[in-house]
Amino acid sequence: MAGSSSHHIRNICVFGGSSPGKEKEFLESANHLGQVLAERKIHLVYGGGSLGLMRGVAIAAFLGGSQVLGVVLEALTKGDIIGKTIGEELQVSTMYDRLNAMFNHADAFVAPDIAAALKIFLEY
Repeated sequence: MAGSSSHHIRNICVFGGSSPGKEKEFLESANHLGQVLAERKIHLVYGGGSLGLMRGVAIAAFLGGSQVLGVVLEALTKGDIIGKTIGEELQVSTMYDRLNAMFNHADAFVAPDIAAALKIFLEY
């Protein structure tokens, strides 16, 4: 492509759900995304924990050799609310800090439910 940038994506933040979705294809797609990230040597940034679709992406990326960073609210680490984060965990105090950390650690974003993601981004 003429005039294309030489910038390479090294870290992608996947902003997805903590639910597995209603269809098995959702979880299969999440697993596939994690595998593709690992194959392309792209690291994952996500919201942490081990629930739902984000669990599928994180485990597949981690097992494929990608570095995985979960950015978690400290309040969610008390008890077993979100499960154990896959890979490295960065704990933050506020949702603003969480989104800021995700933005600072990622070169690009994937948000399957863009309406929900935009709502959260605009609130903070």
